[in-house]
Amino acid sequence: MDGTTSRVRVMLYLRASEDQAPAVAEAYHRISADLAGTPGLLGNELLREVSDPGAFAVLSDWESLPAFQAWESGSAHRGTTSPLREYQDSARARPFALFEVAATY
Repeated sequence: MDGTTSRVRVMLYLRASEDQAPAVAEAYHRISADLAGTPGLLGNELLREVSDPGAFAVLSDWESLPAFQAWESGSAHRGTTSPLREYQDSARARPFALFEVAATY
């Protein structure tokens, strides 16, 4: 797959203390409301790791890599996502990863 027509998932890794968990959820909901109607964005989810309650991830689903890249390079990207920036997992080499959907059932 060349990334031009296949869906792309973006995983943003987050880390928070137990008392910060409500702030992570609040920031996620605020950002999601702001992103409603973004061209190419099919949806997103806030995930919490079962075995590590301080580990979170936001998984967003995009119709294509170009759609994600257009949004990411736009002027609103950094401002819209800034409420979660302080929770990015700095223990990782990169706090996010892009996944191309290679197969699905």
